[in-house]
Amino acid sequence: MTDPRPANPPPASPCDQCPAHHTANLRRLGVDMEDWDYVVALAGNPNVGKSTVFNHLTGLKQHTGNWPGKTVTRAEGGFAYRGRRYKLVDLPGTYSLLATSPDEEIARDFILFGQPDVTVVVVDATRLERNLNLALQVLEITPRVVLCLNLMDQAGRLGLKIDHRRLARDLGVPVAPTAARLRRGLDELLAAIDDVATGRVRPRPRKVIAEPPALREAVDQLEQSLRRVYPTLPNARWVALRLLDGDERIIEAVRTGEIADIVQAQSAPPRPAEPAAPTAA
Repeated sequence: MTDPRPANPPPASPCDQCPAHHTANLRRLGVDMEDWDYVVALAGNPNVGKSTVFNHLTGLKQHTGNWPGKTVTRAEGGFAYRGRRYKLVDLPGTYSLLATSPDEEIARDFILFGQPDVTVVVVDATRLERNLNLALQVLEITPRVVLCLNLMDQAGRLGLKIDHRRLARDLGVPVAPTAARLRRGLDELLAAIDDVATGRVRPRPRKVIAEPPALREAVDQLEQSLRRVYPTLPNARWVALRLLDGDERIIEAVRTGEIADIVQAQSAPPRPAEPAAPTAA
């Protein structure tokens, strides 16, 4: 098992360990952002409290609009923490990244090609096994993940006990237990996001399934071919795996060259959200 430990951690003062210290360092920016230091994606199944986490971190204010070319609504907001400015992108609720619906396609493309600095996967502690399906798919794309183990209050009422420290060791990424609607655990979540974004903690996700030698060779060859045709393609290995798995959407995007347009759309230079009237969720 691997344990996501800080790489060359800075000396910590007693105040740094105090939850009140974290809360004092949170400044909710809502849509009032001119620039940002890091981009955080917020992913999760529907009805896991993802929007509650988003609203508490951004102060119930958000910039809303449609994803380019899609009618699926997106929400963006911001917060400052420890002197750093974070743009928070609330991805559509989805059960999978295998892109059988517009919501899944949007979430997958943003994590895959937008390459956020941190992806927070919010899971329901009362249905952990089912929710981990999405978390494991995200970990196939990026190691820069924080697992937000939400609804811990409901899990407690059901008599469920979850060892979040062991879960962190098993997954190889930070795990923050929360009850977002009660504002519990958000301090720890903020600290974990900041640690991963700044590189103080470098997650090392465990590989769930070892690739057989024949599959590894096929993926290596296909990955090299993809890089020759699309030299700026992020996560080419994951794309190669999806091609071999027969993902029709990925196959079509590669065949037509659309994948280059998708990458460009997701990796465009960051710009502030357009001014919009704050709305309460």
